[in-house]
Amino acid sequence: MAASFNQQFDQHGAWRREFTLRLKLLGDWMKDHELLNAALQERLQRLEVQVRADKVMVAFVAEFSRGKSELINAIFFAGYGRRIMPASAGRTTMCPTELGYDPGVSPCLRLLPIETRLQPQALMEWRLVPEKWTRVDLDVNDGAQLAGAMEKVAETCRVTRDEARALGFWHDETPADNPLVDADGTVEVPRWRHALINMAHPLLKQGLVVLDTPGLNAIGAEPELTVNLIPQAQAAVFILAADTGVTKSDLAIWREYLATEPEAAASRLVVLNKIDTMWDALSTPVLVQEQIDRQRETSAEILGIPKSQVIPVSAQKGLLAKVTGDTALLSASRLPDLEQALSEGLLGQRQRILQSAVMAGVEDLRSEAGRVITLRRRDLAEQMQELKGLHGKNTTVIRQMRLRIEQEHAEFDGSAARIHAIRSVHLKMLREVFQLLGTSSLKVELASLNTALRQPGIKFGVKKAYAQTFAQLREIMRRVKTVNDEIHSMLNGTFQQLNSEFGFSLQTPKVTDPGLHLRDLDSVERGHVQYLAIGNAVRLAQPEFADRLVRALATRVRAIFEAMQAEVEMWNKSAMAQLDVQLRERRRNFVRRIEAIERIQQAAGGLDERIAEISLQENSLIQLEARLRELVNQFVSRPAPSLATPSPSRPAE
Repeated sequence: MAASFNQQFDQHGAWRREFTLRLKLLGDWMKDHELLNAALQERLQRLEVQVRADKVMVAFVAEFSRGKSELINAIFFAGYGRRIMPASAGRTTMCPTELGYDPGVSPCLRLLPIETRLQPQALMEWRLVPEKWTRVDLDVNDGAQLAGAMEKVAETCRVTRDEARALGFWHDETPADNPLVDADGTVEVPRWRHALINMAHPLLKQGLVVLDTPGLNAIGAEPELTVNLIPQAQAAVFILAADTGVTKSDLAIWREYLATEPEAAASRLVVLNKIDTMWDALSTPVLVQEQIDRQRETSAEILGIPKSQVIPVSAQKGLLAKVTGDTALLSASRLPDLEQALSEGLLGQRQRILQSAVMAGVEDLRSEAGRVITLRRRDLAEQMQELKGLHGKNTTVIRQMRLRIEQEHAEFDGSAARIHAIRSVHLKMLREVFQLLGTSSLKVELASLNTALRQPGIKFGVKKAYAQTFAQLREIMRRVKTVNDEIHSMLNGTFQQLNSEFGFSLQTPKVTDPGLHLRDLDSVERGHVQYLAIGNAVRLAQPEFADRLVRALATRVRAIFEAMQAEVEMWNKSAMAQLDVQLRERRRNFVRRIEAIERIQQAAGGLDERIAEISLQENSLIQLEARLRELVNQFVSRPAPSLATPSPSRPAE
């Protein structure tokens, strides 16, 4: 039997931990042998953090009553022997809920009051104000207490129609979508705006983040959820009911929130849930299977995806089977098919991306360290040739050689002023890049869009304002690339000159490519334009809602700019660190050459002794180079584990 998603994620976590350990061992070894400069150390630390803290977010998206919370229970929490997320009749997730793990926070459920929607702060900003959240401590060893606490995400409250309108749950222009009005004139709305669950579940500890979203109306009322959280999830599981197939509201969610990025289609899984409703005692198993197949084909055709991405499941029977240990029922529930699809698609893709990043980073480290070793070997070869030429020479010749070395040293030190001037120009150009990508620059570019969205009434020109804003943001990135190319050209010319004059092996790193960040920017724009075109004109007429949308946009774009700025900074540090290392090695070389001459002048046997020392040092460097190759090859020889192989160490939950 194929491994469950839990088992596959265990393997993924073990693989990441092994990579992190090997990165640390490589870094320690390089540091012990003085091969780790400041830039390389920072790059290694970033690589370690990337591997250790890699997060995999799976968003579960569905209209109400599709069995979404039950599916989360079946996949992730069956080990408790009971339901953890509220999934009984009449109880459902009313607010977006994130399940993750932060070792710095004790197990708890944090709830953001719905009233915060009346204030302009974006959801990301509220995360930084923990005192504004209602906190419930969790006992992760007590399933009953845990389930009782989770019931809070289903809580509602009653408000007037005016209050519901201000909160984004009532729209006079679309009365069919409004909640029912009670006899006292109030309507029911979610009590909480967002929920964060922090617990040391094995999967969450390994970097899994589960995003449980509410139905269509609740999704649309929270712009940051729509344009930030769901698009950034590595995978989305869209749940339908097998007995109804794709309804009008299901199709609206799919088109408006999940089908916006063509390149993300492969990471979208559609679950045809509740197939047990088709298990009719009056129908043969063959007829039941034919009905399920027809629903799969019809659903796939309507959603425009391959049939293979529509997976029939019974979450309720799958949960029951796991709790009772009924393997036949588990097989009939088809839950293992979904877990395997998640494992092969989601984890396989993440492991390939992560392994590619690690290998590229390790290869950069090997290249830089190898360059230093080569420089040391060349300096030793020069010293060896120099000293061998002194055999049989008198003291006058030796003294002249010392004078020549001192003259070379002085000429080398004389180049310091030129290198300092280059550094000054380089830092000036770098400050220009940081200014372009800074917060102040972003505020200026978003100002006109903010003004357009704050205009009262329907925003007819808002798409044009978006287009202009994103054109300006792309122009910033193009200007950054232009400055980067100028820095690269300047450093390349300088490095070639220093290589020619002093025999250095300086190599200008490949300039940072903004292509990935431009694609991210394109994705953000498409998501926002899609959001504007899906019937949110009424919501946009509310200044508070429009303000939240701009803040959500600013949060996402700022993250893109900061990522690009970090890459530019790392690229520049890497280039200048090369220069620092080779300058330092050359100065050491001058010192060693002078010391050798002094020893030769003081003792008759000093020449042969020094030549023997250099031979030993050369052998040590050869061994150092071989060990470096061995450490790097260990990364290549330990690829990501096969996702089709079950883990023998832990049974399926």
